[in-house]
Amino acid sequence: MANTSDFKNGLVLKIDNKLQQIVEFQHVKPGKGPAFVRTKLKDVVSGKTVEKTFNAGVKVETATVDRRDMTFLYKDGEEYVLMDDKDYDQINVAPEIMGESARFLLENGPVQVSFHEGEALFAELPVAVELVVQHTDPGLQGDRSSGGTKPATLETGAEVQVPLFIETGEVLKIDTRDGSYLSRVNS
Repeated sequence: MANTSDFKNGLVLKIDNKLQQIVEFQHVKPGKGPAFVRTKLKDVVSGKTVEKTFNAGVKVETATVDRRDMTFLYKDGEEYVLMDDKDYDQINVAPEIMGESARFLLENGPVQVSFHEGEALFAELPVAVELVVQHTDPGLQGDRSSGGTKPATLETGAEVQVPLFIETGEVLKIDTRDGSYLSRVNS
């Protein structure tokens, strides 16, 4: 059980027999009336986001979530085969658990998987990864109809929008949360 004062981003709560992760929260003390906590919760299984308000001081049941550092080994059909970095156990993880960011995953890449009662809930990649551009068309000077970006295919097969000056073979830093270009990596 956790008090509303124990809330922090990433904490997983058990509400109505569903696991909800706190995405963001805000303690509010209005001039009139009791204090409360406004939260944005993401359903761990379905991924849906809801907003919920708790009265200050209310106790909420927390779920025990075990986060393990793992390494992506290879893809077996649709499933991802991951190895636990501590005990070297291998598990198969469904694509739904890996999420959209899995398109930026390279073999031997780090993944953090969250488990609840032995079952994998969701996986998180590092916020930024460095990937090589496999193919991109040359950027034409003066071509600004597309806002100064062009598509580039990365070594994982993912396609992202990059600035016009990026060329094939360059190493880029990509944000795994939304697939956006962050910067070039100097070699």
